[in-house]
Amino acid sequence: MNQAVEAFLNKVWQEITTIYETESKRIDEFKDQRALQVGVHDYLRVAWRKGKFTWSKGQIYIDFSKFLSRSNKFKADTYILELTDELLTEEFFPPLCKLVDELFRSEQLGSNFFDYKFEVVFEFEWENSKLTLNKQLLNEAKLIQLQKRLDHFIQTMILSDLPVIPVEIDIFFFANHLVNPDLMKQEVEIIDPLIRRLSDKLNHEQKLKNEWINRYTYALKNWALDYFLLQHFTRSGHYGMIWTLKEDRPSVDISEMKFFLYAALQIGFTEPDIRQKYIELAVQLGSKEATHYLEEGSGNFARTYYGELMEGRNNDITQTIEIRILSEEELAYKEALDYIIDLLMQGFSKSYLLKLESCQMNFLPMTELAKTELHQFFANALSYPTLFPKLAQYVETAMEEFAWYGDVEPSEESVMPGTYAVLGLGLYSEAYFQLVCRYMEMVDTEHQLAHDGYAEAFIKAHGVKAEHMPVIVSILLGGIDEGTLVKNLTIDSLELSQALFGALKGKEIYECEMVLCRIFGSIENLVETTQNTQTPLKEGLEQLLALQIEMT
Repeated sequence: MNQAVEAFLNKVWQEITTIYETESKRIDEFKDQRALQVGVHDYLRVAWRKGKFTWSKGQIYIDFSKFLSRSNKFKADTYILELTDELLTEEFFPPLCKLVDELFRSEQLGSNFFDYKFEVVFEFEWENSKLTLNKQLLNEAKLIQLQKRLDHFIQTMILSDLPVIPVEIDIFFFANHLVNPDLMKQEVEIIDPLIRRLSDKLNHEQKLKNEWINRYTYALKNWALDYFLLQHFTRSGHYGMIWTLKEDRPSVDISEMKFFLYAALQIGFTEPDIRQKYIELAVQLGSKEATHYLEEGSGNFARTYYGELMEGRNNDITQTIEIRILSEEELAYKEALDYIIDLLMQGFSKSYLLKLESCQMNFLPMTELAKTELHQFFANALSYPTLFPKLAQYVETAMEEFAWYGDVEPSEESVMPGTYAVLGLGLYSEAYFQLVCRYMEMVDTEHQLAHDGYAEAFIKAHGVKAEHMPVIVSILLGGIDEGTLVKNLTIDSLELSQALFGALKGKEIYECEMVLCRIFGSIENLVETTQNTQTPLKEGLEQLLALQIEMT
């Protein structure tokens, strides 16, 4: 063996074994019984990363996970200068794989250290190129052992009767094993009954059921990406959102397409946008079933609804609801609201797009809100005060943090589900101020801007009253972080300043500062205003300043 290669290999192996010994002690201390895991580690990457300015001033990196960026880094000696692609390919990588394979098949580090399969990756960066080598290792005895454990688990934990249910750690591994081709056939007739069976068993354990849904949908998404889509498409663009058909793609396997469409539909329960995208990609691959889904929906929801004064249609794949108002009166909008609420309670996406046929064209008095058909629908419904309780019921059903309606392209006009209804209720009735407060506490102020002008609209509708100060403060805190000035909000009496003080008492310092800045422009302006104001208002403003000083 070349001396430079030998020195490089010795250094790398010394670091690997040192780290593995420490890791082995950690794994031996695991307290949880992991019935569906025969080992922890399945990946090793050794890499030479060139220096930022000088190639030879780089470092050797060792990674033990594809997903966690916790590289172990160390320097190399001058032997690195003598290496070549040929030496690395023929004299370094094969001996490295042999050492790993011998350790992998032994139980030197404990029986739970290695999984049944193992991937060895080697990367070496030159000045203008990179060498990449890869080898897959398989321990067939461990694979057989895991298959037996999985079969036993299915019989005793999944197919058995209550009260026997799996623990959370086993749910994690079971979800991943379902989409592992080494362990299970990816066929709907095999996988779906198991998913449904465990879901049914967990009906009275909602927290665990939610965990199960998240785990198996995430596992299906990984399968759809790694085992199916990347065979046929290349990804590019921001967050890999641009999919391009490969010219040399393989022919589509019918059974794989069937399972892919199944996976897409399951993913839709938690990520309807991903479901729609996957269905659209399946259409590009020639799937007639996918085309049907885009046109008619998945079939999980009744396609049409006929009320006395309105008609409704929906498509859960495109996340679209269509409302046709046959007669512009209260009953038509009540029926439409009942229809939408019922869909949402069945699991229809809260981020839906609404298409409306209506002769009325009302909108809320806020220029920041997009004048969409969805906005129009709720503004129309708000013209009937007797529908306010029904609109509040809709809001309670629809509000969801980190979700946005599909009525506009992602932009500054995007708003959280429930926005149009709750903002309107707050403008037209004091009975729903607490609902407005809950909305303002939930809304994602870092990614939603369109509601920021609500404070001005609220003041225009209700004025500035001492008894309204808690909801006014809530609205101000629900605005964007920059804290834009509310021009029509004036604190011009001792009663109002004291009410503001009471509403701010107990708030965090940054919250007090944001509210005061939105009212006075800045703390400096508040100081100047206080100095130029006569008692008794001056006393109230001084109290606000004291609150700010006290909190700092």
